[in-house]
Amino acid sequence: MIRTSARFASLCALVALSLPVFQAAAQQDVPSAPDASAAAPSAPAPASAPVLPKPDPANFTAASPTKETVNAFLQTNWGFDESRIWQVWAILKTPVEGVSKVVVLTSDKAGKQKPGQLEFFVLPDGKHIIAVGDDNLIPFGEHPFADARALTRLRADGPYRGATAKDLEIVEFADYVCPHCKEAQANMDKLAVDFPKARIVFENFPLEAIHPQARLAAAYSVCVAKQGGSDAFFTFVSAVFEGQDGLATADGAALTLNSAVVKVGLEPAKIAACATTPEIQQAVDASVKLAKDLNINGTPTLIVNGRQVSPNLPYDTLKQIILYQAKLDGVAAQ
Repeated sequence: MIRTSARFASLCALVALSLPVFQAAAQQDVPSAPDASAAAPSAPAPASAPVLPKPDPANFTAASPTKETVNAFLQTNWGFDESRIWQVWAILKTPVEGVSKVVVLTSDKAGKQKPGQLEFFVLPDGKHIIAVGDDNLIPFGEHPFADARALTRLRADGPYRGATAKDLEIVEFADYVCPHCKEAQANMDKLAVDFPKARIVFENFPLEAIHPQARLAAAYSVCVAKQGGSDAFFTFVSAVFEGQDGLATADGAALTLNSAVVKVGLEPAKIAACATTPEIQQAVDASVKLAKDLNINGTPTLIVNGRQVSPNLPYDTLKQIILYQAKLDGVAAQ
């Protein structure tokens, strides 16, 4: 469960841009920057939206990206939250050819949060950014999730529940030994009920460096799906997460996994033999490679039509994001 802190969950969910404040270490590099914190009230919060400082045209020195592109990008990421307001305050040249620095002021309509500042660098390809204070590579542009959506539609072929169609595709990447993945299952079960038109896919992402038994559990799960189908697979998944503590050792993992196999009506010896075959190992490798190609850095992670989201967000927020993404893509969600 690398990078599964609360901060990572928030970053992953909102593409590293939803935290109300990214107080940048490099604020001094921005010419004539207003003190966003000074605009915040020290007394009770105002009843109406705060007025963010007006941008200075002198702070738009880079030819790319345009202010329209930045706004479209932010709307795609933040638009699900109707309380959020922002102002693109600067798009600056940097000493590095092709790299631009973008500064965004952000607050909320009710004025309940102290106005904050987000800074990020747009890379020369115009399709990725790195936010100040975070080292993740984040997709950028008017349609930042298009490439990841195409990738999951093509390669996310794990067991699924819900719709056959991929109009709304929710892909879960998980590790059976990851405690946060176990916690996420309650939200995943709710999504399956609330989004019957979604195709909810499970992809293995065993973090072997920190969870030695994770790959074996992943291989078992692939064999269960192969021999028992999707219904058996999801029953197996629930049983393994329920007995997750047993995966701490090799002997405990064997007992836990075999018990889960029995629970779905399959034969442990056959699943164990299946799990060691090159075919199954290659299937696990393919799932791991997909996660890495999607720039997924930890578990659990959802990909909702290409958009990275943490399944451990408060459920109402998670549901809101999925509904918004479906609306952006013009597909039925429920």
